[in-house]
Amino acid sequence: MTEAGSPPPVHDEQGDEGADSRLTAPAAERNKEPILKVLERVLPDTGLVLEVASGTGQHVVHFARALTRLTWQPSEVDATSRRSINAWLAGADLANVRRPLDLDVRTLPWPVPPLDAVVCINLIHIAPWSVAEALFAGAGLALGKGGLLYLYGPYFRRDRQTAPGNVAFDSTLRGQNPEWGVRNLEEVGALAKDRGFDPATIFEMPANNLSVLFRKC
Repeated sequence: MTEAGSPPPVHDEQGDEGADSRLTAPAAERNKEPILKVLERVLPDTGLVLEVASGTGQHVVHFARALTRLTWQPSEVDATSRRSINAWLAGADLANVRRPLDLDVRTLPWPVPPLDAVVCINLIHIAPWSVAEALFAGAGLALGKGGLLYLYGPYFRRDRQTAPGNVAFDSTLRGQNPEWGVRNLEEVGALAKDRGFDPATIFEMPANNLSVLFRKC
């Protein structure tokens, strides 16, 4: 998924399957390292991590290279994105990443084994609210006690002045689809509570984004 003002992903240079199906998102290149610094602090040392809506595949390759004791399961509902993930993996030679899963979060329960963590980057604002509801429902079913649900993206917060860029981004999103939009953090927190998660832990991130962590009760 892309961030505010970011161009859409573009195809890499032509070549074999490892290149011609690979998409590159500038936003993913910018945010992958700041996100990794948070994940290094909060993810378990070992276990299975599901990335929901893996997009191009840039994130999972970057995270798996750094966090080699974790097993990573990328997923995408979009077939073109799954081809891109496979293309990135073909050139990365990583033993700790599984093939991308065709996953629609709204189809419950998710076809995954018990998970230690779920990572979801830039999804719930570029999707209907029903997707956020399904994300917490699916994660609640798949995670054990203490399991982590990590979200990254822009949010509105009642206790903070709203960044003008997020207001403009919200307007753009709602112009594309009235069911999309920057979410209120308090509403996301209420949804998490209803699905059996502890209150959020929040990390401020570049470009008016947040890392928002929920632990399964």
